[in-house]
Amino acid sequence: MTLYPLVGLLAGFLAGLLGIGGGVVVVPLLVMALGWQQVDADLALRLAVGTSLATIAITSISSARAHYLHGNVRKDCVWLLLPGLIFGAIGGVFLGDALSGRVLSLLLGVFFLLLATKLLIGLRPGREHSLPGRKGMIFAGGSIGLASALFGIGGGTLTVPFLERCSVPMRQAVGTSAAAGIPIAVVGAITAMWVGNASETLSWATGYVYWPAFIGIVLLSVPGARAGALIASWLPDSLLKRVFAVLLIVVGLKFLMG
Repeated sequence: MTLYPLVGLLAGFLAGLLGIGGGVVVVPLLVMALGWQQVDADLALRLAVGTSLATIAITSISSARAHYLHGNVRKDCVWLLLPGLIFGAIGGVFLGDALSGRVLSLLLGVFFLLLATKLLIGLRPGREHSLPGRKGMIFAGGSIGLASALFGIGGGTLTVPFLERCSVPMRQAVGTSAAAGIPIAVVGAITAMWVGNASETLSWATGYVYWPAFIGIVLLSVPGARAGALIASWLPDSLLKRVFAVLLIVVGLKFLMG
């Protein structure tokens, strides 16, 4: 049990240091920690994803509120994306439950390696477009919600590039992404608790949410993030991007190898 506050502290620290959503760090750390606890590898992966979504449901609220108070949340975008985000999140959890653990691990590995590649070669959104219509926004929200819930990450990894490509200023893209991440995480976590069966073999679990890990991460991720952000202020951005890319490559290869 004492392992999970350390996971929360480390996840928060890395998120603050590297400027990333906590889910990208939480999922691989939880897979490792649950493995040390002798939890079956397939179940550990699903628990890591479900628990990550539950923690994001809590931690994203304060972030979204801060962005909202600074006027950086495009409410029109959030409302247009919302139906897709909700149904996409539900679909992502069901898809993750239906896939074998090996396939889910391979998908996570490819996802992390693609993120690393994007960082290393500095991919930016292509030619800017205007925001799509209602159907286009619902489709975009569905795609973002599905992938985010499937991999246990906050929506920012996908929402920010989408909004930036649609000519939304960067600050508003980040703030809107933070707000859009709340329904993904809340709906995804509730669905994971309903769909999962980890409580049959693991105490203190509801579905695919493992409460000792949830509590440890929620309690210590914030002070960890503050410490990471402080150290990040002393280091050049280029170095932080390279460190993050290397971390993603290592994690991605680990998932690919199983």
